[in-house]
Amino acid sequence: MPRTCTDAELLLLGLVAEMPRHGYELDQVIEQRSMREWTQIGFSSIYFVLGKLQKLGLVTAKRPTGAKTGTKVRKVYSVTPAGRRVLAAQTVAALREVRPAYSSVLLGMINWPVLKREQALEALEARSKAIKAERARLGAIQVGQQPLPDYVEALFEYSLGQLRAEAEWVTRTAAYMSSKPWLE
Repeated sequence: MPRTCTDAELLLLGLVAEMPRHGYELDQVIEQRSMREWTQIGFSSIYFVLGKLQKLGLVTAKRPTGAKTGTKVRKVYSVTPAGRRVLAAQTVAALREVRPAYSSVLLGMINWPVLKREQALEALEARSKAIKAERARLGAIQVGQQPLPDYVEALFEYSLGQLRAEAEWVTRTAAYMSSKPWLE
C-alpha cells in the first residue's frame, strides 16, 4: 500500500522535486509564494519534516561540494526516484479525493442553543465581516503577485470561492435563524 504523505510532507517533497534546496531556502520559497495560505508549516518544522522524508528514502541530503569539515553547513535536499513516484501518486490523490474540513463554525452551530439570539446573530455578523476582510486580503495578495502561473491562479480562485460560498451561507443562515422563534 502506498504511503500517505501529510500536507507538509507533500509540500516540501514538491518543492525539493522542483530543484535541490536547503531548509532555509525552502522557507523563503514558501514565504514568497504565500504557500502558508494553503497549508500549515512553520519554519521550525521544515527540518523535522525533511528528516522524516530522508528516513523514508524520499529525499537525500548532501553537504555542498567543497564545504569544510566540522563547520555548520546547510544540507541540500534532493528528491529520490522513490520520492518522485510518491509525489506523483500523492498529488493525484490530493486532486481526486475530498477530505472533510472541520471548521470551528460547525462547532459554533452545534452549540447554538446555549447562546442568546442577539449573541448568536452578532457572532455571525462578525464572521461575515471577517470573511469580507479575508477575501480582500487574499485578493490583494493575488493581484500583488501577478502574473501568476495558471495553477497558482487556481489556488487563489479556490480559496476565494470557498470564502464566497461561506459568505453566502452566513448571510442565508443569519436571515433564517433571525426569523425563527428563539427557545430560551
